[in-house]
Amino acid sequence: MISIAPAPQLTVRAIALAIVLAMILAAANTYLGLFAGMTIASAIPAAVISMAVLRLMGGGGILENNIVATGASAGSSIASGVIFTIPALVILGFWTDFLSQYWWVLTIAGLGGLLGVLFSVPLRRSLIVEQKMAFPEGKAAAEVLKTGENPAEGLRILGWSALGGAFAKLGAANGLKLFPDTAASATYFGKSIAFFGTNLSPALLGVGYIVGLNVGTLVLLGGMLSWNVAIPIYSSYFLDGNAALAASLQGVSAEDAAYAIWSQEIRYLGVGAMLVGGLWALISLRHSILSGVKSGLAVARAGAGTGAVPHTDQDLPMKWVLIGMMLFTLPLWWLYQNIVGSLMVSLPMTIIMVVAGFLFCSVSAYMAGLVGSSNNPVSGITICTILFAALVLLLLMGPNATIGPVAAIMIGAVVCCAACISGDNLQDLKCGYIVGATPWRQQVMLGIGAATSALVMAPVLHLLDTAYGIGGVPTAEHPSPLLAPQATLMASVAKGTFGGVLPWGTIAIGAVIGVAIIVWDVILKNRGSNFRAPVLAVAVGIYLPLELSVPIFAGGLLSYLVARTFGKDKSEEEVERLHRKGMLFAAGMITGEALMGIVIAGAIVIRERPDALALPAAFQFGGWLGLALLGFLAAALYRTASQRC
Repeated sequence: MISIAPAPQLTVRAIALAIVLAMILAAANTYLGLFAGMTIASAIPAAVISMAVLRLMGGGGILENNIVATGASAGSSIASGVIFTIPALVILGFWTDFLSQYWWVLTIAGLGGLLGVLFSVPLRRSLIVEQKMAFPEGKAAAEVLKTGENPAEGLRILGWSALGGAFAKLGAANGLKLFPDTAASATYFGKSIAFFGTNLSPALLGVGYIVGLNVGTLVLLGGMLSWNVAIPIYSSYFLDGNAALAASLQGVSAEDAAYAIWSQEIRYLGVGAMLVGGLWALISLRHSILSGVKSGLAVARAGAGTGAVPHTDQDLPMKWVLIGMMLFTLPLWWLYQNIVGSLMVSLPMTIIMVVAGFLFCSVSAYMAGLVGSSNNPVSGITICTILFAALVLLLLMGPNATIGPVAAIMIGAVVCCAACISGDNLQDLKCGYIVGATPWRQQVMLGIGAATSALVMAPVLHLLDTAYGIGGVPTAEHPSPLLAPQATLMASVAKGTFGGVLPWGTIAIGAVIGVAIIVWDVILKNRGSNFRAPVLAVAVGIYLPLELSVPIFAGGLLSYLVARTFGKDKSEEEVERLHRKGMLFAAGMITGEALMGIVIAGAIVIRERPDALALPAAFQFGGWLGLALLGFLAAALYRTASQRC
């Protein structure tokens, strides 16, 4: 078979542009994930920016633009892997800050990401070529590249929406203080507490638009289950049994009491549901994963990556994949050895990391093919990894080993970075498969994007921690800390396994809720319903404050209304184009708010005060101003996603 040489792909300018975009998107998604517990895939905005920039530089074919989008999207994946786990090391008190641990963060994120690229190589042919899985973001990015989406129009949408998101963040509580971050109300009804509120973040509205109504509804249902059912029940019937918590709530407002009950008890319902969800993902996908691995290895042995196959089917040679795995694993073993100081512990840690990494990379890749990278249940996968690792380490080190929780987090961090990159890699390879790219070139570019994104993670984390605080309770120094929900959860699970105090009864109830949701989802599937109920979406809603779930649901509802109202009189091609315009607007709001959050953090650190940009009290208004601004951006998103021109 003769292989026709492809158009230029791995050009110097494409690599340089991809690296810059990867670092920017890594920083933006770091803020978003620590704030809301969710990150988004960024291949489509990266593709639009690439087409505009390369056109200004004198051309840029579809394959060159695809390479830029591939490398740039690694930034959001590395950010997800890092923020879900590494902040737990500060929360546990093992690290005091991130910047002094720069090389450790770089090693964990960079090598974890590179292992994720290598682990996913054997899966490409089975999941993309043979099983023809959807990989929705990859397919959407391919359509943008194929149709030559008007880059001027795309940049205009991204630019204006980013300005809107940035202005909203600048005006909020950490910036000019024109309006608060949330509009909430709570009151006592006897011993019970009624609470409702919404965050005023355009980024959350954008996240909701991207994930859609199904996921948005489930996140809100989880939030309502936690805040409007569990908290009132606990405050009415179980609070008196927790003397310390009851005493701390004497004389506090209903809103503060609701947050305290959620923080110390109710959010652990989400932990139980996430544990069940992660295990269910492994059980339900076991046959597909084994099939994909066997098929991929068979192709590798047959000579993929040589001249015997066309360039569109050439992966990285399996020999170099195996060599790379060994080379990248050795530094991680040394890191583990440096932590625990025992070969009998560091070797099992390394083995668990490699086996779990490959297994969960397969799960992540498969789930990305089913529901997309933005809905990929990596947090549930990571919880399972940390819990299993903690139990093994408990046997090896004993229950009094203070370093045990840290060792479990270290394993989970590498696996999480690898799993995030793996799902992203297959998404990008799906796009490349559609447009005729060379897989090994994309795999190399994704590795470059992962390694360079890892370079900025420690400084960004340090800046956000210094300015806002990460994972803690509000203080005078950090009145609005970033919740870092997944990292806080990982720290709690690891510490609880080694003798820490966890509300295991609440976790068990959450596990039962998780089982009930799985049964509900199976019933929906058997009935052929378009609405599905992935347990991890509900679990995230349970674990997050209700105020974050509301704008996510609103964004999903907006996406549904656009499709329902304006999809009737338009062709399928026109509907898809309008959907991409709405996605670009949503991505712009997310990126603008996140980058402004980092800029504000810089001002706070420089001036060493949390109200560094605050205006005088005469210019500070109530939540109505934030609601009005959010409503304006929602209307602009609706208009953008529904106009033909």
